[in-house]
Amino acid sequence: MNSSSKTDTLLLANVSRRGLLKGLGAAGALVLAARWDLVAADVPKYGADAMPNGWVDNPNVFISLATDGKVTIVNHRAEMGQGIRTSIVMVIADEMGADWSEVKVKQALADEARYGNQNTDGSRSMRHFFEPLRRCGAAARTMLEQAAAQQWQVAVTDCKTTVHQVVHTPTGRTLSFGELATRASELAVPERQALTLKTPDQWRYINKQPEQFPQGTTEKTGQPMAIDGRDIVSGKAVYGADIILDNMLFAVIARPPVYGASLQSVDASAALKVTGVVKVVQLPTASMPSAFAPLGGVAVVADSTWAAMKGRNALSIEWDNRSAGDNAHYDSVAFKAAMEAESLKPGKVARSTGNIEHALEHADRRLVASYYAPHMAQAPMEPPVAIVQIEGDRAEAWAPVQNPQATRAGIAGRLSLKPENVTVHSTLLGGGFGRKAKPDFVFEAADLSRIMAGRPVRVQWSREDDLHHGFFHTVSLDRLEAALNDAGKVTGWRHRSLSPSIMSLFAPDSGHMSDMELAQGIRNMPFDIPAIQQESGEAMAHLRIGWFRSVYNIPHAFAIQSFVAELAAAAGRDHREFLLELLGPDRQIDPRSQNESWNYREDPKHYPIDTARYRGVIERATHAAGWHSSSGSQRGPRRGLGLAVHHSFMSYAAVVMDVAVSNRGEVTIHRVDIAFDCGPQVNPERIRSQLEGACLMGIGIALMTQITTAEGKVQQDNFHNYLVPRNSQAPIEIHIHPVNDQLNVPIGGAGEPGLPPVAPALCNAIFAATGQRIRTLPVADQLQTAGATVNSRDNGHAVS
Repeated sequence: MNSSSKTDTLLLANVSRRGLLKGLGAAGALVLAARWDLVAADVPKYGADAMPNGWVDNPNVFISLATDGKVTIVNHRAEMGQGIRTSIVMVIADEMGADWSEVKVKQALADEARYGNQNTDGSRSMRHFFEPLRRCGAAARTMLEQAAAQQWQVAVTDCKTTVHQVVHTPTGRTLSFGELATRASELAVPERQALTLKTPDQWRYINKQPEQFPQGTTEKTGQPMAIDGRDIVSGKAVYGADIILDNMLFAVIARPPVYGASLQSVDASAALKVTGVVKVVQLPTASMPSAFAPLGGVAVVADSTWAAMKGRNALSIEWDNRSAGDNAHYDSVAFKAAMEAESLKPGKVARSTGNIEHALEHADRRLVASYYAPHMAQAPMEPPVAIVQIEGDRAEAWAPVQNPQATRAGIAGRLSLKPENVTVHSTLLGGGFGRKAKPDFVFEAADLSRIMAGRPVRVQWSREDDLHHGFFHTVSLDRLEAALNDAGKVTGWRHRSLSPSIMSLFAPDSGHMSDMELAQGIRNMPFDIPAIQQESGEAMAHLRIGWFRSVYNIPHAFAIQSFVAELAAAAGRDHREFLLELLGPDRQIDPRSQNESWNYREDPKHYPIDTARYRGVIERATHAAGWHSSSGSQRGPRRGLGLAVHHSFMSYAAVVMDVAVSNRGEVTIHRVDIAFDCGPQVNPERIRSQLEGACLMGIGIALMTQITTAEGKVQQDNFHNYLVPRNSQAPIEIHIHPVNDQLNVPIGGAGEPGLPPVAPALCNAIFAATGQRIRTLPVADQLQTAGATVNSRDNGHAVS
């Protein structure tokens, strides 16, 4: 790609609701910009910003219609495998009446003032943009019908859109979308209140399974392709590492092995002798807290990535760990022990109802258990990569980023440029999971382009770089204590949770989780228990802690759902019935009544905690799995069912695992049933894929995946010791069961909420099969070391 063609994008302008562009080039086209609020106009911004820079719930989505009938829809969100490019097109095309075969997608540049929020995280793309996207398509349909009425000189009420054409219903005359494009471009965009949205029975694409797509929209296989699926599977799709510019340089960086360490000395003489190496550059060490700033180190710039890597291998570097402070002594084993000791002390109270001390003191039985979840790395299949080129007072970047706006603002700040003079092209992401919401790797490329006199520089991270120097999922220690009466009912519940906070990236570390982090599974716990106390213990961060798919819901769901299973066993009760009883009567809980003020930044009036929806997914998953209270959760010798449920990102997920454990400790997952309630399912096929992916990822979290440290250094290097599931460890069957997938509730998230209940369901199934409790993740060799002797039902409860 040469510099003259690198910005070959549609020229789309931000116009007012009453304004309209009259064409794209000489061909002429309707171009529509929609800028509307969320479905509920009274939804306020709720709670403090949970992420740096906050977000704007004010979408700005573009449609263009050429005179040949081709429809181009601009996607303003990051595509990382979740299918948002397809889902956005589905919604707009359906409301517009466009033929799927006549639609294509273009990726938006970074520009939140134009497009609305572009930070693709929090499972909120459809949650926040479904209704505005529908209105965008409906406005285009309305304008086409108005154009047809003008051309025929008839009443607009007699003009109806079918598929890619408008029909005059009294006479049967038709005009294609292409024939109407020019006339429609001369009309004003209708006001929101003038729009009529389609009813669900009129949808052709929304909420449809692949086999339900109308004739002409499927491939020969009978299955619809993702909007860019053919390019992806054929290798034509453009990812970050696919961008090649004229005169481009390539760079890799030797970063400090300890977070906060500085460069003491470097001998680059051998590196400079490597063929292809152009320059060796010392980069400043990031100050702490570092936010998204690069870590610093030594960059090797060369004429190829291979030469840069060979040059980096030839560097002789000494690091100074004094600037890293306690980070230089960070040992994950010792830190686990320290958290366990700290968990015995009273913590900072986050929520308190009833009298927990009285409940525990007067309990007929008490149970105490602690649960540990380690650090993890997002490890997307595509490691970070970015290209930046500077020309005068302008800069242009190409990168697989989840947050293009933060990328744009960060480049502008580092290069002292106006944000409007920075162009960010978001390529396809080969996975993200939160890692690519932090654009430190793009800032590295910007710094090096400036040093190299503006030449385009590509910074490539290796898998080892990604595992050693990422933004890690927090480590967590959760201590739970409960009181049971003589009827086996829970009368008191204390949860003390310790985790380093993501907020340590942006401000001096308080040692305690933020409100946002405590909200994820702890404060929004729905159980109907008379006395509840939830506390946050102190745990300081010694790595860069960052977002990871489902974030703090993972350890909190593991602890709570494992503890519920332990309580059921201690009470001699069926786990399913015990869990349903804990939920209490069907009710909608305002999270603010539980001292939970974040609520994923959604208005509690529209998104309460709904115990009926909890109950719905539990009953659906257990019914599908064949769970019967009379027979319990054991399926046979060393085989059993495990259950877990969780609410996150405004959705509800329940998982039942059917698991067998051999005498050698090998785990076989025969079947997984996932019941999922996210409200309306815009793209059920992609939701199914997201849940299947969450299932596999959760299995890895449960069985094998972890980051460990010694002397401040990450010990894992690649997938040989940072373990993720292989095909042989995948479930034999995965069944997805949609629940409540109609428009009677607001839409929820889909990318993340399927993950948290997977690990506890699996560990509960292991107990059902073997009698051994798993309180420390990952399982790793815990079952193997126990051997064939693990068969009794005595699992070491701390019961009195």
